[in-house]
Formats: sequence, C-alpha cells, structure tokens
Amino acid sequence: MRIDLHTHSTASDGTDTPAELVRNAAAAGLDVVALTDHDTTRGHAEATAALSGLERPLTLVTGAEISCALDGVSLHLLAYLFDPAEPELLRERELLRDDRVPRAQAMVAKLQELGVPVEWAQVARIAGDGTVGRPHVAAAMVEVGAVPTVSDAFTEEWIADGGRAHVVKHELDPFTAVRLVKAAGGVAVFAHPAAVKRGRTVPEEAIAELAAAGLDGIEVDHMDHDGPTRARLRALAADLGLLTTGSSDYHGSRKDVALGQYTTDPEIYGEITRRATGAFPVPGAGGRPA
Repeated sequence: MRIDLHTHSTASDGTDTPAELVRNAAAAGLDVVALTDHDTTRGHAEATAALSGLERPLTLVTGAEISCALDGVSLHLLAYLFDPAEPELLRERELLRDDRVPRAQAMVAKLQELGVPVEWAQVARIAGDGTVGRPHVAAAMVEVGAVPTVSDAFTEEWIADGGRAHVVKHELDPFTAVRLVKAAGGVAVFAHPAAVKRGRTVPEEAIAELAAAGLDGIEVDHMDHDGPTRARLRALAADLGLLTTGSSDYHGSRKDVALGQYTTDPEIYGEITRRATGAFPVPGAGGRPA
C-alpha cells in the first residue's frame, strides 16, 4: 500500500482542484490519499465525488491542516477524520480563514513599500476560490519577477516567519487545537515539526508537552526534513509513544514535490483509522476501506 497523508488542492493553496487531486493520486499509484487543505474542509465533497470516476481503487482520508502558534512560533497541525460539523472546531476554522484575507492584503502593502509591484487583485486572482495564503502572495511575486520561484519568497528577506514582509495571522494555540480535534473525533499529527527552512521551529520539549496533551503523532518523512532530522524525530517519537507519518505535502505545480514522494507505513495508517471516530475513510472506484 502507498499512503500519502498530506496534500492540498485549490480549496486552499494547491493548484489541482480536489477532483484533479484525486485523479492524480490514483494515476500516481497511491492507494490512500488525505486531503488536508489549510483550515478548510471545502474540498472534501468534490474529492469524494471524484472517487467514483476512477479506474483503480483509491481511498480518501478527509482532513485539514490547522494553523497554530506557540510562543510566537508558527506550527501546523494535521487533523484527520474529524467531524467537520463539530461546532467548536468549525468556529475556530472559520476564524482562521477569515483572518487570511486582511493578512495577505497587509503583506501586499509591505511588499509594495519594499518596491515589489504586486497588487491585491493579482493575489486574489491567483487564489481564486481557495483559502488565500502566503503561497498565493509568493506566486504573485514570481509573476512580477521579484523572485524566481515560490520557495525563494519564503526567506527572511521576504515573507518567511519574521521576514521583512511577513504579517502575523490569527493562529490557534496548539494545545487548544489538539483538544478540539480530539473532541471532534479526529487524530492530530504535528506537520513537518523540524522544517527549519520555513523559519523558527518549536523545541522538542514542546512536542513532549503536546504528546502529553493528546497529540497522536508527528510527520517525520517530509521534503523539509533531511536524513539526520528524520532519524532524530523518529527517536523522539519512539520515546514519546507518538505515531510517525510520511507524506508529500503536495501543492500541485506550486511546489517541486510529487504525490507519494514520501509515504506513511500501512500499520501507522491503520492505527490512525482505528483512533478516529469523527469520520471514516472513503473508498472509491469499487475499492474497499484500506
């Protein structure tokens, strides 16, 4: 089984529609794919509907990547198989989404002050119906020639955490986020916890505290973790009794990573599905739940 538990669609900041994502996941030979758009579940219905048109079995795991911050350090929590209608978690997701537009507009204003000729209308066009985020601002910077690639925008010179054009957004306390995800019947996994190229990361002591508060796992096999980092995180997870996942963090053409480039062990996936009570994996194309 090939299992990718972290992908994005146009419902947030990916370039594939949810239906295209499902079709591309099947074409890439995946058996299971999780749709984890930022702070939204809006793409789930389209992704689920697309399963029926596939030529090979593929199971969809519904989820979201929730924006959090601890002591001024941004972190992301992957929430799997939660009840999307649970009111408290739904309210927090809406607050997170609502803050994204004024935040992106403020980044555009800062970039203009720095001499980068991006416009809000340009960013809005790139985002389309998706939940606007920094990758859309970065794509606009590429369009005007300020940086060669989206990744080059995520530096201290530009829009990385603490960068010259960075603007802080509304983010959940991760302990609150873990509690809400668990209360909604979901499973909580800390996304790319040691991705230092994105900015500051939380210390391992904080991961231990999150584990004590109910965190289920950490994402270990990820494009932003080198070999020694993965080994260190795997050892930390073993010490803390945490699950370890692997995934592509696929964003379509916006990032240079392929679906299934990193995957999750089937036994870990099975444990995630056993722990979840808020929702269940959705089988498609004549398949059965993996």
